[in-house]
Amino acid sequence: MQHFTQHQTEFGLPSLTRRTLLQAGSVSLLGLGTNHLHALEQANQFSGSAKSIIYIFLSGGLGQQDSFDMKPDAPDNIRGDFLPISTSTPGIHICEHLPLLAQRSQHWSLVRSLTHPYNEHSEGHHVMLTGRTQKPPTFQANKPTPQDWPCLASVIGDQFPPQNNLPPAVVLPEQLKHRTGRVIPGQFAGQMGSQRDPWFINASPYNPVTYGAYPTYEFHHARGKENNSKLRFEAPNLSLPQDLSFRRVDRRMNLLGRLEQQTHTLDRDAATQSFDRYREGAISLLTDPRVRAAFDVTQADETIQDRYGRHSFGWSLLMARRLVAAGVRLVQVNLGNNETWDTHGNAFPHLKNFLFPPTDQAVSALLDDLAESGQLDETLIVMAGEFGRTPKVFGLPQHYELPGRDHWGASQSVFLAGGGVVGGRVIGSTDRHGGQPTSDPQTPENLAATIYHTLGIPETAAWKDELGRPHHLYYGKPIAGLM
Repeated sequence: MQHFTQHQTEFGLPSLTRRTLLQAGSVSLLGLGTNHLHALEQANQFSGSAKSIIYIFLSGGLGQQDSFDMKPDAPDNIRGDFLPISTSTPGIHICEHLPLLAQRSQHWSLVRSLTHPYNEHSEGHHVMLTGRTQKPPTFQANKPTPQDWPCLASVIGDQFPPQNNLPPAVVLPEQLKHRTGRVIPGQFAGQMGSQRDPWFINASPYNPVTYGAYPTYEFHHARGKENNSKLRFEAPNLSLPQDLSFRRVDRRMNLLGRLEQQTHTLDRDAATQSFDRYREGAISLLTDPRVRAAFDVTQADETIQDRYGRHSFGWSLLMARRLVAAGVRLVQVNLGNNETWDTHGNAFPHLKNFLFPPTDQAVSALLDDLAESGQLDETLIVMAGEFGRTPKVFGLPQHYELPGRDHWGASQSVFLAGGGVVGGRVIGSTDRHGGQPTSDPQTPENLAATIYHTLGIPETAAWKDELGRPHHLYYGKPIAGLM
């Protein structure tokens, strides 16, 4: 069974019945109770064009020339293998292998000129997940540090109170890890403190050798199609497992004792509030049918699963859709484990056969679902990676049979829909090779500001560190022309 954890940490529960303790221990879904009054007062003041954000993160980096900024008139070694197709908006063309999204261009717009200076995965993840281009002085590419900038999920989670027994910000279906097992920086609270790390729904097992949208579209970058029986999407199980032993409960109680000892060094009110949060959250999660339904995506109606796709991409976006409907303010969906979109080689068959089909299907179903329910106007969808790909197609014969593209921070295309975004628009442009912005360049700071502004967070908003010092949220301006 997969667990819903806060930075991979489990807590025991005080003052609960034995059965409730067993159940709460079985799901490891804690800390989803009330938030502090200050956040509630702030949230009541916010009035934006959207109530929620779904941030679809394509870890590894999607090639702009192969998706949303195609260059059909460029030389062969620039334009690649794919052809552009018309969308439902005259003058806007995207990749032929995204036909469902092409039919729905009235709902989405593109920013083709987002740029930052980094060509390394960890740096790119950090800048795109935090909305800060300048690296913190202590940045380390091989691991997160307490001095990293806080991620968007932590910032937004700090600004809003929980609703309907769910946290304000959630990341699914897994933490971002490199194939070597190291955890990617930029996805945690950093300077805000680990207590404000986002909540991770671990529905997807980490696997260092298989990529893509299993069980239908998994692949290996060198070997191609895979059938990995170890990869299974498991939404959190909110029922009591029959094999839960009292020994495991005792271990949790021992952990609780150690935690209680540590709280003696903390402020009494803060410690009491924290324990209240864990207690209320555990009980609520076990009894609230809305919460159970939000996670139960693999048991959803057959027709719904068929529309989204019976694969990790489809189930993840279906869960995201249910979570925002239940009141979660930001859901970050990591589409692809282990830097799945890092198409150095065999790029075109992998995109065509394994990556574009589940993405096209799941994102289109999400758009349809939100539009038909009337919730698209209040839900902003953002889809981006840590960077784009090089204009030039190159080969690595020692590793891959067919060529691909390298990392490229200088330009990437960002997909935005809903939340007040006017469909059928293109912001910015790149040169004839898709390598550099030629008009209206945008930064990660502007993208973050767009997200904050859409939620109604004012430019004067701040988060406070443990010493009570305020820190700005906004380091850029919302992208003009989208809304």
